[in-house]
Amino acid sequence: MNPITVTPTEILAGLGGLLVLFVSWRASARRARAAADAARAGARVLSLAGRVMFTAALIVAVQWIVIAHAASNKWLLLAVLGLPALFAAYALTRALTVTTMDAPRRRGGRR
Repeated sequence: MNPITVTPTEILAGLGGLLVLFVSWRASARRARAAADAARAGARVLSLAGRVMFTAALIVAVQWIVIAHAASNKWLLLAVLGLPALFAAYALTRALTVTTMDAPRRRGGRR
């Protein structure tokens, strides 16, 4: 029986091969994580769009019913049209308002 002999060149080649496998495994894991994050972000946008469309359709349906059947009651008409407009205006104002604190920071993270 012959003893196994490994030259230093073979050891370096084996370590280089292991390093290449490890680097390619890490790169593929990063690509997979980035693809999963992108898919989750896309699903969130579609989910939000679906909820917005459903809520808008519900509001329009209630408004349609009230306008069609109770058009003589002006206060009910004002409430049905004005209340969703107030909520929408509040949400848009909050979404489009930019607030920043430009004061210089002191040491320790306090303002």
